[in-house]
Amino acid sequence: MGLVWSSGVGEASAWRPHPRCRLQASSPRLLRPPAALLQPAGRLLVLFAGELRIGFAGETTQHGPGNRNFSMQQMAMSLSAVTSPSLHGKTLSAMHARHSQRLRTRHIHHSQVRAVPQTQLQYQKLGDSDLVISKVTLGTMTFGEQNTEKEAHGFLSYSFDQGVNILDTAEIYPLPFDKETQGRTDLYIGRWMQLKPRDKIILATKVAGYSERFTFLRDSAKVVRVDAANIREGVEKSLKHTLVRYIGVSNETSYGVMEFVHAAKAQGFPKIVSIQNSYSLLVRCCFDVDLVEVCHPSNCNVGLLANSPLAGGVLTGKYLDANADISKRSRLNLFPGFMARNNSSLAKEATNEYVKLAKRHGLTPVQLALVFVRDRPFTTSSIIGATTMDQLKENIDAFSRVPRPLPQEVLDGIDDIYKRYRDPAIL
Repeated sequence: MGLVWSSGVGEASAWRPHPRCRLQASSPRLLRPPAALLQPAGRLLVLFAGELRIGFAGETTQHGPGNRNFSMQQMAMSLSAVTSPSLHGKTLSAMHARHSQRLRTRHIHHSQVRAVPQTQLQYQKLGDSDLVISKVTLGTMTFGEQNTEKEAHGFLSYSFDQGVNILDTAEIYPLPFDKETQGRTDLYIGRWMQLKPRDKIILATKVAGYSERFTFLRDSAKVVRVDAANIREGVEKSLKHTLVRYIGVSNETSYGVMEFVHAAKAQGFPKIVSIQNSYSLLVRCCFDVDLVEVCHPSNCNVGLLANSPLAGGVLTGKYLDANADISKRSRLNLFPGFMARNNSSLAKEATNEYVKLAKRHGLTPVQLALVFVRDRPFTTSSIIGATTMDQLKENIDAFSRVPRPLPQEVLDGIDDIYKRYRDPAIL
C-alpha cells in the first residue's frame, strides 16, 4: 500500500500494525496502517513523507518538494522539512449566520483594529502535527500539460526563494488527466529537487480515487478505487524509499473526518492532521457551516489546505469576457468541460460582483479572492497554481503584501454578495 508512519527520519516509530492488519510491511522502515484506517470515508487520504524517490528512465531520482469521484488522494510530507524564517435554503442561511457571527467576532469593533502590513510570507502549524508550513502551497497540476519542464522549474525556484516551503502534486498529474502525460509532474519536480536541499521542502502527493475509466493506472485492477490494494500499488509506484510522517483527507465530509479520527483513537492508529477541500468565494458553505466545527483546534484539530482559492482562475475575472484573448488561452476554454462548474452562468454573475467590489476598494480580483481565504481563521495554507510567472508573482504577492485584516467595508461587501450568491458553483 505504501502508507508509512515514522517518528523520525530513517527510524521506525514505536507504532506497530494492528494484529488484524492484513497488510505486511516490506521493510522494517515501512510500517503500514491497517485497511480499516482507509475505509471510513471513500474520498482521500493525506500522507506526510520524508525523502521521496521516483523512477525515471531506469534511474532513481530524488523527488523533493475534479470530479468528486476521482479526487481521492493521499499526501506525503516531510517532518524534517519543517523550516520557518520565523515561527510564525433558510436553514442553511440561519446556520451560516450563526457561524459567520462567531468567525467574524474579531471584526466587530473593526474601527479599533489596525490592519497589519505583510512584508513576507507567514507560517502556521498544520493541525496537531509538528509541521510549520507557509500560508502558500504551490500547486503543480499544470506541469507537463500547460507548462514545460523549464517553466515548472522556474515556478518552483521562484516560490522557494519567496519562502514557500510546501508543494502539492499527485500521481495523476498533470490535469486534465491523460494516459500519455500521467506522471510528468512528478518527474519535473523530482529533477528540480536534485538541486535543492531536501530538508527545506515539505512534499504533498496524492493517489487516485475511484474511476472506471483510468484502470491503466493499475496493473490488474478492473476499477481504480480506494482500498488497500489500490492504495498500496498507487503509492509504491510513485513513492519509493520514503517515510510518511502524517496522514490527512481531502474532498471529505464532517462524517468522514470524524470516522477517521475515531478509528485512530479507538485502535491506536495515526490521526489525520489535515483536510484538502475546495474553499473560495464561490465554494464556502460546506466548511463555513459544517466542517469548521469538526476541524476546530478544540475538537479534531484538522488544518485546512484550501484547494482552488481562485476557483480554477475564474475569480480573476478573466472569463467574464468570453471573446477576450486571455480567456481563449486559459484552462477552461482550452479544455472544455474541465472545472466547468466554476464558470456556470450563476457563478459568472457572482464573480462579476466580486470583481466590481475589489475595484471599488482598490484591490485586484486576485487579491480579494486570495486574501479572503488567507484570513479565514481555519485556513492553514492555500494551494495556488499558475501557468505564467506573472500569475505566480501576483498570487504570492497577495499573501505577503496585502495587509490583514481586510477593511470592514470590504468584508461587508463580501457578505452582501454571498447572501445573494451562496455557493453558485455547487448549489
